[in-house]
Amino acid sequence: MIQIRPAQDRGHANFGWLDSHHSFSFGRYYDPRHMGVSNLRVINDDTVLGRAGFDTHGHSDMEIVSYVLEGALVHRDSMGHGTLIKPGEVQRMSAGTGVEHSEFNYSESEPVHFLQIWLRPNQLGVEPSYEQKQFPYTERQGRLQLIVSPDGRDGSLRSNQDALLYSGVFASGQTASHQLAGDRPGYVHLARGEAMLNGQPLQAGDGARIDAGARIELQGSDDAEVLLFDLPPEQ
Repeated sequence: MIQIRPAQDRGHANFGWLDSHHSFSFGRYYDPRHMGVSNLRVINDDTVLGRAGFDTHGHSDMEIVSYVLEGALVHRDSMGHGTLIKPGEVQRMSAGTGVEHSEFNYSESEPVHFLQIWLRPNQLGVEPSYEQKQFPYTERQGRLQLIVSPDGRDGSLRSNQDALLYSGVFASGQTASHQLAGDRPGYVHLARGEAMLNGQPLQAGDGARIDAGARIELQGSDDAEVLLFDLPPEQ
């Protein structure tokens, strides 16, 4: 079974400099029906104005993925990294025993639009680590490419969690499919554009919870960019 949640039903917070939509309970937004799926805990769809951003703050025991859609995001952390994340690039940060970082819009005038994704780790108290990689649109066109995994297979980023995160870019009519194992649920987030999920229409920002063992069929309708999570059994 597939349960689609329209984009407009997500939690929403607007602080002027930050416009954020929450797929799951986060910050001041709380809905016991939407606390995450398996170890997927957060998908925040953030737009940050020019020169604005998140001041230095701390995290621990969380796997954090930043996925930039438009603009550029400046990342600095207590591990000594200072990087720029652009569209097509994905960053993975394992907070582990504790890390502090900041994220700011690189541009003085144009907004940056990105997704921040949190997954609970397999093991607590690991050493913090960081990884960033480019996944060209040409390699994701018309297919699902693995971008985050627990073992770094197929050129993906390696993370301390048991989830497979795929990204695909689909023009109208392009299709891809994915089979979930019998005990593994899934989640689809449409980052932008329009798509069909098992014959049901999705708009930008829509999410879909998918039962374990299901076969997922995706078809692009209008320049769709899709994230697919293949998740461990629900506890």
